[in-house]
Amino acid sequence: MIINTNLKKLIASNGDPIQYQLSTDDGLVLLNDFIGKELKIEFTGKIYCKSCGKLTKKSFAQGFCFPCFRNAPEAAPCIIRPELCRAHLGEGRDIEWEQHNHNQPHVVYLAISSAVKVGVTKDSNIPTRWIDQGASYAVTIAHTPNRYLAGEIEVELKELFTDRTHWQKMLRNEVLLAADFQEAYSLAQTSLTVELRKYLCSNYSVFTGRFPVLQYPSKIISFNPEKSPYIEGVLTGIKGQYLMFDAEKVINIRKFEGYEVVITS
Repeated sequence: MIINTNLKKLIASNGDPIQYQLSTDDGLVLLNDFIGKELKIEFTGKIYCKSCGKLTKKSFAQGFCFPCFRNAPEAAPCIIRPELCRAHLGEGRDIEWEQHNHNQPHVVYLAISSAVKVGVTKDSNIPTRWIDQGASYAVTIAHTPNRYLAGEIEVELKELFTDRTHWQKMLRNEVLLAADFQEAYSLAQTSLTVELRKYLCSNYSVFTGRFPVLQYPSKIISFNPEKSPYIEGVLTGIKGQYLMFDAEKVINIRKFEGYEVVITS
């Protein structure tokens, strides 16, 4: 198999194990079928913006050329900091896009990828968002009518929990046990201000991520295209947006969205 394509975020669907598909110019490829087999991903040196599609010399924020990083709604500051969102006020870089994506029901969640972290995503992104973060366990804390209110809740909960994933621990599968999750959930439920508690969920239902991994790495070698134009070896697992090779070499596919590659198996 030889595929020439621009990398895109892996498409994940929940299952036992989770199923991963790579979107290529010729259609979808089920990556689970290649686990345990030799695989090579070679970078050609070309980078295309995932927003406008133009050839660019450098990628910003996981796949944007600089003009799109500066102007596209998908790269707005409220993507990282939802409390800055203005969609509910009819404002934003692209009003129509904001109304369709941010002035929509959102959830605040707790997830365990390493430690307990708090996060925000559009309601329809569950459980894909959890899978993309390599979450072993996750639970919804609150439902809100827009991104801004979800961001306000996240700000308060960041006093108690991190909002970042320790990606090395996630890939080594160094995570807290689900038994520790109930205490964190209860703490989050009781820590919000009165005006935000009305958005809390009453149903405690835990998502469990079962990732297709043959062997977790004890040490991690992260792919750097400036040191080598390719990564190859036996595909030993997929977790989050990472491919694992030979149980030690890893590549974050989402980080290299828009990069042109040749994939050989």
